[in-house]
Amino acid sequence: MNSEILNYIGLGNLDVGYILIGLSVLIMILIILVIIQIVNTSKLKKKYMKFMQGKDAKSLEMDIIGLYEDNKFIKTSMEKNKKDIKNLYKKLESAFQKMGIVKYDAFREMGGQLSFSLVLLDENDNGFILNSVHSTEGCYSYTKEIENGQCSITLGEEEKQALDIAMGING
Repeated sequence: MNSEILNYIGLGNLDVGYILIGLSVLIMILIILVIIQIVNTSKLKKKYMKFMQGKDAKSLEMDIIGLYEDNKFIKTSMEKNKKDIKNLYKKLESAFQKMGIVKYDAFREMGGQLSFSLVLLDENDNGFILNSVHSTEGCYSYTKEIENGQCSITLGEEEKQALDIAMGING
């Protein structure tokens, strides 16, 4: 079978059966693609219906506005919390965070380890040593200032031990 149209486009020698088979395959592929699109559209429609269930445009708009306001409130609360935490950290730098205590007998005739050296330091190892010496005549207390983990006055053995404990120095 010779066709003028096939001759015009340069396919005059081609068998019409091949063309029909090719067109049939193309139609089948297109039908499969249409079915896939129908299934996808159906899934999307179900999701949309579930999303819109019991809603109209006005109530959906109010829901979205509510979510936006909630989000805005959470952001401002988060910023406030960040500032508060920063202030707390700043205040904690100067609070006493480290402690060391050593109990001892100041005099050989006294027992019970009633004397002690107490060290209180902040984050930067600044603070003081409180030393209390108990004897038969009374109890005497004095302090020594600590700056950057150092004391300008010579420390006794117990005071040095208490300072090392507070600073976390094992020795």
